[in-house]
Amino acid sequence: MSEVTTIGLDIAKNVFHAHGADSTGRMVFSRKLSRGKLLNFFVSQPQCTVALEACGGAHHWARELQAMGHEVRLIPPAYVKPFVKRHKNDAVDAEAICEAAQRPTMRFVAVKTEEQQAAALVFRTRDLLVKQRTQLGNAIRGHLAEYGWVAPKGPSHLAMLADLLDDSDMSATLPEAARPMFAMMVDMLAELGKRVAALDKEIARRAREDEVARRLMTIPGIGPITATAIAAIAPPPETFAKGRDFAAWLGLVPKQASTGGKQKLGAISRMGERTLRRLLIIGSSAVVLQASRRGAPKGSWLDGMLARKPRMLVTVALANKTARIVWAVLTKQEDYRAPVAVAA
Repeated sequence: MSEVTTIGLDIAKNVFHAHGADSTGRMVFSRKLSRGKLLNFFVSQPQCTVALEACGGAHHWARELQAMGHEVRLIPPAYVKPFVKRHKNDAVDAEAICEAAQRPTMRFVAVKTEEQQAAALVFRTRDLLVKQRTQLGNAIRGHLAEYGWVAPKGPSHLAMLADLLDDSDMSATLPEAARPMFAMMVDMLAELGKRVAALDKEIARRAREDEVARRLMTIPGIGPITATAIAAIAPPPETFAKGRDFAAWLGLVPKQASTGGKQKLGAISRMGERTLRRLLIIGSSAVVLQASRRGAPKGSWLDGMLARKPRMLVTVALANKTARIVWAVLTKQEDYRAPVAVAA
């Protein structure tokens, strides 16, 4: 039997499937495994390349397999799909993962440590609480509209609305059965606000203590949340050959539909890390808003863009530019130095 050099592993909660291939790509085995027997199976295998899809639980299994001496490669699921042959099942998926891992031009995802995943968890938790706060605020606003009370959008107006609900004149216009429900939602909203504020303080503390985060905060449009998120979530800068590759990983580059030598560019691809992309766009929108109100430095890139392009387009373009600056700052390990504006 040929020696196994690559194993494609299709992971799930309880049932796994391993597809082994030799150096020529010929199948050596295809085996179904239970969760309890997975690690024992790989202990008996010679040290080889093990490929998995970068999905839930993949980083945990990657760390376990690396501890056994195997070389682990995580592949984005979108890059595995073209190798799936006709019908989909665990065996076919494992074979497709094995085939994709053997391609010389395949791109892989860096395996994260437990500390990196723990550092990123604070942002996932904050995003969840902010979404719940927004959902609850919309629910309060929508239910009050049924009784003729309309409130503008925004957290500040919700705080005012909570004060009005305590007012006897407004409460008198609401049915008796609805008042305790509104009171419950208002209390939940206040509690969510406190938890988000506590997480903001924790993120700010981490930003002050982390050297990389402090360096990133020298870039305009990047504050404590974005800086610590980049430090925790983004892969090592040497993963990318240039800043544009990092911007493409974030999904901040245009889609291409080019053919026949004609270049056609569309909107940004949004095929990347959603959390960092959103934070960079939010930070860029703040920079563009201030430049629109107070004016950008004469002769600067931002000044020229605002003079001839719509503001939202400039915001996304600035987010792309900021992503490339982030890569340069991380690669050179230097603080950001603003370019000198040249007069036209």
